[in-house]
Amino acid sequence: MSLQNRVTPTGDIIATTHRGLFTGNRGIIHDPATKALLKKRWSSPAWITCLCEFRGWRRPVMGRRSWTELFFFDEATAFAAGHRPCFFCRRDDANRFRSCWEKGNGVADIRAREMDAVLHRERLAGSKKRLHALPMPLAQLPDGAMVQRGEASFLIVQGRALQWSMAGYSEAVDALDDALLLTPPSTLRALGAGYRPVLHPSARYVPSRLAVEG
Repeated sequence: MSLQNRVTPTGDIIATTHRGLFTGNRGIIHDPATKALLKKRWSSPAWITCLCEFRGWRRPVMGRRSWTELFFFDEATAFAAGHRPCFFCRRDDANRFRSCWEKGNGVADIRAREMDAVLHRERLAGSKKRLHALPMPLAQLPDGAMVQRGEASFLIVQGRALQWSMAGYSEAVDALDDALLLTPPSTLRALGAGYRPVLHPSARYVPSRLAVEG
C-alpha cells in the first residue's frame, strides 16, 4: 500500500504509486509507528524541496520521528504547493533561487526564514491553499508557473498550458481565462527573474498546440 506522502500542486498530500523527482518536508507531520499522517499538514513554516539522493544517504520513509518525507512530481509542483529549494542538499539551486527571488521582489540580503515567512502568507488561506489573481495574461507567465481552474492544475511552459497529473503532463484542451495562480506571487517573480525549475520530462514531449489565450 502506498504511503500518503505525494504532494499535489494545491499542496494536498495524497497516496499514489507514482514517484516524483524530488523529496522535501514541512517538519514532522506523521506517526512513525503507523507511518500515517497526523491531522496537521505542516509543523514548520520552512517548506523545502530536497534531492531524493544526496551523498548516498538513505532515510526510512516515515520510519522515525524526524521530518516527514514528502515527494513531488517536479520542482514546478513543489513551487506551486509553496515549497522552496533546500539550502543543505541543494545549496547551488537554493542560492540561485534566492538571487532571483531578491531580483524579482526588489529586496537584498534576504534570509531563508524571511523568504519562508513571505511564502507562508502566500501559500495558505487558513488551512487551505491560497489562490491568487493572475498578474498578467496566462501566455505571458514565466516557465514553471502553475495555475488552477476548477479541480485541475496546469503548468505554463513557453506560453502553453499543460494539465498536471501524477502520471505526467498532457495538453490542455480548453481556454483557461478564469484560471487563478497557484504559484506564490513571490516565487512567480523569482521565475520571472530567471530561475529555471526542474520540470518532469513529460513537459517536453507534449505535442505543440495553442492551449492558452493571451
